[in-house]
Amino acid sequence: MEHILQTLYKEKRNELKTQLGLANIHEVPQLKKIVVNCAVGSQSERKQAIEDAVNEVALITGQKPVITKSKKAIANFKLREGENVGVKVTLRGGKMYDFMMRLVRTAIPRIRDFRGVAPRAFDGRGNYTLGVAEQSIFPEIELDKIKRPLGFDITFVTSTNNDDHAREMLRVLGMPFRTRTAQPKKEEGAEAAA
Repeated sequence: MEHILQTLYKEKRNELKTQLGLANIHEVPQLKKIVVNCAVGSQSERKQAIEDAVNEVALITGQKPVITKSKKAIANFKLREGENVGVKVTLRGGKMYDFMMRLVRTAIPRIRDFRGVAPRAFDGRGNYTLGVAEQSIFPEIELDKIKRPLGFDITFVTSTNNDDHAREMLRVLGMPFRTRTAQPKKEEGAEAAA
């Protein structure tokens, strides 16, 4: 059974093709995968923080995360090579669309004073990264069981190298990008009177 977002994408695909001025339907950008990455920064209690991150990211994404290790030693951070520093999950297929729907429809609207996500957070290759400051915006996390705030990055990997095409594709899938609000112009007569 297809996911609702997948069905929506297939319905809007031809419209997106004409809007972007593409010649072939296969050139229309697709969402390939979503990567959720969480780094645990504190040196003290790092082992417990990694366990908490594994449990909470698994609750949020519905998939068990992989523990990431440091690539090299950094003395200033008291970090050794091969030490556990965070967790990550790569979502594809149905779980990817399910996570995207929960993110867009329930989690993002719970952010206080939310006006939209930054439309310029693309990497120049069609991939979009969204930073989440706290895990409490997800309804799967019980607020009274949070031991420490956990921030993470969510990267949306697309099939295109064009940021504008990827932005339109994510907008079709429901990503609430921030729009510029027109500021009222000051009248010249009002300035002269003051």
